[in-house]
Parts: sequence; C-alpha cells; structure tokens
Amino acid sequence: MLLEKLKQVKECFWLNDNLNVNIQEELNSKGIKFEDIEDARLRLNRFAPLLKLLFPQTLKSNGIIESPLQCINTFKSELENIEKIKIAGNVFIKLDSHLPISGSIKARGGIYEVLKHTEDLLLENKLLKIDDDYSKIVNFKDFLSKYKIAVGSTGNLGLSIGIMSAKLGFKASVHMSNDAKEWKKQMLKAHGCEVVTYESDYGKAVEEGRKSSLNDKFCYFIDDENSKNLFLGYSVAAKRLKGQFQALDISISKECPLYVYLPCGVGGGPGGVAYGLKSEFGKDVKCFFAEPTHSPCMFLGLLTKKHADISVSDIGLDNKTAADGLAVGRASKLVGKVLERIIDGCVSVSDENMYKFLSLMHKSENINLEPSALAGAKALVFANELKNTHPNGIHLIWATGGNMVPENEMKAFIEEGKKYL
Repeated sequence: MLLEKLKQVKECFWLNDNLNVNIQEELNSKGIKFEDIEDARLRLNRFAPLLKLLFPQTLKSNGIIESPLQCINTFKSELENIEKIKIAGNVFIKLDSHLPISGSIKARGGIYEVLKHTEDLLLENKLLKIDDDYSKIVNFKDFLSKYKIAVGSTGNLGLSIGIMSAKLGFKASVHMSNDAKEWKKQMLKAHGCEVVTYESDYGKAVEEGRKSSLNDKFCYFIDDENSKNLFLGYSVAAKRLKGQFQALDISISKECPLYVYLPCGVGGGPGGVAYGLKSEFGKDVKCFFAEPTHSPCMFLGLLTKKHADISVSDIGLDNKTAADGLAVGRASKLVGKVLERIIDGCVSVSDENMYKFLSLMHKSENINLEPSALAGAKALVFANELKNTHPNGIHLIWATGGNMVPENEMKAFIEEGKKYL
C-alpha cells in the first residue's frame, strides 16, 4: 500500500491510473485554455522593455525571463553507476535555478502575477494603454507606492514577488514560515520589503498574509494556494522549451517522447509548467512531481483524491525537510483538481538523496543547486528502474532554484551530499 509507505516516510513512486486518454478534452474541461497561456506570454512580451531597464541581467534575453536548457549526460553516467540502473535516452536539465531576477522557478509565476497586477492598475487608472511602450512604467513609481502586495512563502516565491514589487515601487510584505532560510529574509529586507516571520509552517504564513490584506483595499494578496495568474505565468515555459529543443534539432513526438521531473511544493509552479507542457505536447510528454518524504502533500492529495482536504500531518508526517521550498503540508486547492487526470505520477524522495544528487551534480556538471532542485533526479531513477520509458525518450530534470544561495551555504550543501555518495 502506497499510503502506508508515505506514512512510514519511505521513498515511493506512483503511476496515475486515472489519466484521461483525451488530453485536449481534459485540458478544455478545466477552465484554463491555450488562449489564456498565450495571453500570458504576450503580456510578458509587453513588459520586456521595462524589465530590460530595471534589471540589466535581462538584456541578453531582450527582457524575457528565461532559463538555459543543458544536456547533462555526464551526470547521467555517474547516476547510472551509483544507482545501478540504465537510463535510455539523453538527460537534460532546465536551469530555472539560474533565471534572472530571483534565481528560481518562482521568477515565472511570481513575477508574472506582479506584472499583471501592475498592468491592471495602470490600465484601470488610464495611465497606460496596451499598445504603449511599457518602459514608461518606470515613471509611475509614486503612483504604485500607494499600493501594497502581500504573499505567504517558504522563501523563493517571496523573493520573486518581493524583489519585483519593490523595484516597481509597491510596498511589499512577505509572510514567511519557519522553514524560510535566513539569507532569503535578509535579501528581501535589503530590497526594502517587509518580512514577517512565523514559528509555524507554510500554511500559517499564507493564512496570515491573506488576513493582512482583507481589510486593506490598497493591498493585493498573491495566493499561492489558489492563484490562476501564478499558474498561467508558469505555463508559458512550455512554448519556450519547445523552441529550445527545436534549436537543438530535437522534435518531441511519439517516437521521441519527453519525460519531465518537477520538484513540487504546494503545486502552483510544477502544476502550471505541467499544464503548459500537456497543452503544447499532448500525449508526447509525461510529467512527474517529486516531493520530500516528509512533505508529500500533492502526492497524498492525488493518491487519496482528497486534494487540499488532507494534510501530511493527517498521516503523521512532520513536514520538516531540508528542501525548504517544498516544505508544504497541504496541496494547492486549484492544482490537484486541475491535474488529477493529467499528471502521470508522483515520487517521494529523502533529504539524503536530494543532498547526494546535489553533490553529484556539482561534481559531474559543475552546476550548483539547492536541495529541492534535485528532487526530480529521484523521479528519473524510479522511472528507469521500472523500465517505464521509451528507448528514444528525452529526460528533463527541472532545476527549480540554487544560484542565489550564498557561497558558504552552498559549500555546506555539497559537503553534506558527499556523505551519501
């Protein structure tokens, strides 16, 4: 019984036997259409001139927040030796760990929702037109400073929203759980954000952040548990990824399917990316969520079909993990139900293995990531152990964060991982 294994804090792998064979029908039934994703993509394009002005690190990408795609077959070979498996096909990594501005996958959804809110405010107040050059928004800091943006976070979402909000002129308030790293709090404060810390977990931080905005008409709360806008910001990644593969002369198809391994916390980031991938590639992409053994909230919600109505504490788990961005006890109210017949499977992974794969990635590819970004490596191992993949398939580990981690902390991560190699 998988539920018993989850209760015993064991690593396990679940294949979804409730998939809808008609993916397009399933996608259309969820109220989030391909046109919505395209609308989000075009909105990000409109903001590109502004982002180039505010963040010089986006100049190379012409104001588009996007990450590199890299083949990591040296890591693949080392992983095969350590895990005693054979991986059929090439292995790539999607380096959202190196996204501009906030160095994590949250730079997609978090920044997108801040930009959409900014656009809504400026259009509503007739300060902006859709066909304007959006670089003019730099002149509206005084106007935007009357408004506040709040969010609850374990760390990376708070960073992306806080940094972007403050840069535009908003007052930013980030409500953080006890799992949040101190360096993330200090970075937010350095950008002028208010940081409120709770002794409880992620759920409490979101609850208190939501409460703080209830009676303030000038405060906009970005709700990681329910936000369609966050979801759409993440989903834009799929079309861009398709272009990156095409640039490498790789075409995803029935004869060359794509297997994507996504670290998962509350589910908004990986859920949005998976939804976009399914919209773009249909049956030719298989998406798997990877979560810590102590915090497998999405796995639990999908397995029991209770979604946000069950917490990891309900099965005796403590929700304590080194993967701070994944330390979430209850899954998104939005994502589980949207993806229940689309997501291909889930994996739970130990902190020890996340550290081990972290050190292996550093040693083999000289790529430095935070522990949570390696959760997907275990999904890659499980999928190939089960011989459930196509011999010509492409495997993609989605690296969710890491390049903003302070050097001393990264060294400690690498040394911790060496213990398990």
